Amino acid sequence: MNDSVEMEKKPHNFNEAASCWDEEPRRVRLACEVAEAVKQEVALGGDMDVLDFGCGTGLVTLCIQPRVRSITGADTSDGMLEILRGKVVGQGLTNVKTVLLEPGRESFPAESFDLLVSSMTMHHVEDVGKLLHDFYRVLRPGGVLALADLDAEDGSFHGHGLAAAHSGFDRDRMHAMLKEAGFLETRAVTAATVEKPDALDVVRTYSVFLITARK
Repeated sequence: MNDSVEMEKKPHNFNEAASCWDEEPRRVRLACEVAEAVKQEVALGGDMDVLDFGCGTGLVTLCIQPRVRSITGADTSDGMLEILRGKVVGQGLTNVKTVLLEPGRESFPAESFDLLVSSMTMHHVEDVGKLLHDFYRVLRPGGVLALADLDAEDGSFHGHGLAAAHSGFDRDRMHAMLKEAGFLETRAVTAATVEKPDALDVVRTYSVFLITARK
């Protein structure tokens, strides 16, 4: 799908977008780069249980899956999770499961986790502070949080497509919010850059951070 067609036929909800989500090379490349940054910043291991919050079609989930004991993909879009479930079945994976979250409410699986990953999800969440407290709650003692999202931008990243609650985040403010939620040892790196056309079809460059923190 070229950029001009994407601009003309951009979906307005994630269920609508699910069937062609993985067809955008830029999106797949970003997920791979985020997953590689997670691997660099977090010591993954075969005794770890992981939650991928806002997993979408599982692009990050399945990059991490071979390195951990189990990974749960959680999302508010059943359409996205259906794509992930198809991949899991097709690849014969036994350590991946999915959880459908209730839209508008950050519900979580009952179990706790050693690592919680979330990529390009937080800017769609209204109450980020509350969600960070929830992340802290579901992590086991010593557990790690790895958040990837947009650096603060001017609102052009999504244009007229999928709605966003925030135009990226200031890294210092995110560090402060993590500390307010109880997290320690916060560290930020640049995970990726994304080039995409804005609403006027001008190609813009956006940076994506990865912030890690420990409970």
